[in-house]
Amino acid sequence: MTRTEFIDKLKIGLSGLPASAIADIVADYETHFADGTAAGRSEAEVAQALGDPERLARELRTEAGMKRWEDTKTPSSAMGALFALLGLGAIDILILLPIVMGIAGGLAGTFIGAIGAFFGGGALFAAGPWMPLPGQPWAALLGGLGLMAGSVAVAALVAIFTIWFVNALVWYGRLHYRLLKPALDARNA
Repeated sequence: MTRTEFIDKLKIGLSGLPASAIADIVADYETHFADGTAAGRSEAEVAQALGDPERLARELRTEAGMKRWEDTKTPSSAMGALFALLGLGAIDILILLPIVMGIAGGLAGTFIGAIGAFFGGGALFAAGPWMPLPGQPWAALLGGLGLMAGSVAVAALVAIFTIWFVNALVWYGRLHYRLLKPALDARNA
């Protein structure tokens, strides 16, 4: 994504904010691009490091609503902050939660299936030579070993993907913490 595409998407996401606030935010992100290109990074690298401009715009709108509420405690500023937070949370609940639950359920199901396949392979390895199965006893022994090895490989891949998935959720949670930290600090002060 180029600087122009990023800034245009950011401006569209910030529509509704006062023009001066949009100008300040855009100037701040223009500075990020200028500093990045001065350091030898491409516009695409800088845009990728900054993240999704639409998501940034939602977070910045929420933060602006929270600041407006802190500055002027009026019913309209309260409603603005509330709707900004609900908009950010609704996207998380309506879009992200089903995806997270689906991925978590798929990982758990695959892991349980791998455990079942491992025990099935162990049973085939142990009892196969004495059962009237097609082929020689060696086929049962090797088939059991192969099933156990395959299930261990699947379980290892599930473990790796689970670690990646949890790291992604932690990263996503930190984005929200960054948004909520000023409000938490003000409450604890």
